[in-house]
Amino acid sequence: MPIIDVKATGNNIKLMIKTKGFKVSDVQAKCGFNTPQAIFKWMRGDCVPTIDNLIILADMFDVPIDQIIIVTRI
Repeated sequence: MPIIDVKATGNNIKLMIKTKGFKVSDVQAKCGFNTPQAIFKWMRGDCVPTIDNLIILADMFDVPIDQIIIVTRI
């Protein structure tokens, strides 16, 4: 059964932000957050972005959503 690896997805988001030359504040502004806490939660692997925010991230990073989410099988 496939499941989202939340920690690996968070690490992937962190890496993409860095390699694509963005700052957390850039993601915060694009997603319409008042504070960056949600992005830090994603990067720590505490939770994953909502579908709406995944679409925004995919557009920002110029990748398909499935390159952001890390799926493992159990």
